[in-house]
Amino acid sequence: MHMKFIISGKNIDVTDGLRSAVQDKIGKLEKYFAPDTEVHVTLNVEKDRQKIEVTIPVKGNIIRSEQVSNDMYVSIDLVEEVIERQLKRYKTKLADQKQTSGCFKQEFLDKDYMDDEEIKIIRTKRFGIKPMYPEDACVQMELLGHNFFVFCNAETDQVNVVYKRKGNTYGLIEPEY
Repeated sequence: MHMKFIISGKNIDVTDGLRSAVQDKIGKLEKYFAPDTEVHVTLNVEKDRQKIEVTIPVKGNIIRSEQVSNDMYVSIDLVEEVIERQLKRYKTKLADQKQTSGCFKQEFLDKDYMDDEEIKIIRTKRFGIKPMYPEDACVQMELLGHNFFVFCNAETDQVNVVYKRKGNTYGLIEPEY
């Protein structure tokens, strides 16, 4: 019994080569799931963005990842690695939910992965937050060569974040109280 693949393409022909790459690569995840698990795969091409979206519904949860590169085969490799990491990272949570445990193979639930997969914060930075206007914060961010910058908004007196977006535009994140 194997996983059931439902593969579709947007702006791309799902060739036999792609289909078998998806089944081979994502098929590696079979060792985690109960037989007959459905895997929904969408391949999508926009200009040179080769995107794969994978959704694996398990009772009460959805395991999902999408990856983009300029080569669909690379995207397929990436998506498999990411899902494997997600599974190992959240295994304890998945195993604790009684309704989902039947969706996974017992060997996966019994095995302990946490050592290398735990989320580790490796550095803590402390810095003084000066009141400034968002536009000035953007300038400061550019001067530092960062892609985000935390500051105290002089207008609202709240901690905000400015960040770089595609196309040389900026975003502002502010808290909602």
